[in-house]
Amino acid sequence: MFWEIIVMALVGAVIGWFTNYLAIKLIFRPLNPIRIPLIGLDFQGLVPKRRGEIAASIGKTVEEQLLSVDDLMGFFNTDENQAIIIKNIRIGILKIINEKIPAFIPHGIKNIILKYTGDVVEKESKDYLEKNMDSLIRRAVETLDVKRLVEEKINNFDLVELESIILSLSNSELRYIEVLGGVLGFIIGLIQGLFIKLFS
Repeated sequence: MFWEIIVMALVGAVIGWFTNYLAIKLIFRPLNPIRIPLIGLDFQGLVPKRRGEIAASIGKTVEEQLLSVDDLMGFFNTDENQAIIIKNIRIGILKIINEKIPAFIPHGIKNIILKYTGDVVEKESKDYLEKNMDSLIRRAVETLDVKRLVEEKINNFDLVELESIILSLSNSELRYIEVLGGVLGFIIGLIQGLFIKLFS
């Protein structure tokens, strides 16, 4: 009697584990639709079948919740970024001026011209960016379609690569679901075995 109950519990554990294992696999597989002859339906994994909807949903979430216009503005509009922009403007303009100054101009005068120009460019660039940085970034960010970029990126992923990424990120949680299926199956099998023995 005891062994029969244990066998039923073990069978329940195997069924519970296998059911969850199969359910997880069916999230991704089969990658391409398979026609079921008798009922005439196409069968395909959830992620491959609904990749477009999933990509659109993730893109919308990223744009609205994770990378809003205000968030991006706050990220880009920093003193450090302004300093980098000003430095690059100064370097670019001085390079052009240095190339345009005639060769017969003495080296000392050339350096004075470059220094004066560099100081003016730096001051004017700083004043301009302090007044206009927010509007410049806002215009640039508003033209950036984050939703579309994320959506296209996900849709262009190879399905096997996408499966690999998702599994690598949630491997331990999926294993836990498989084990939990086995544990619940064991408990259900045990209860069934006890009921059968009690009422037979």
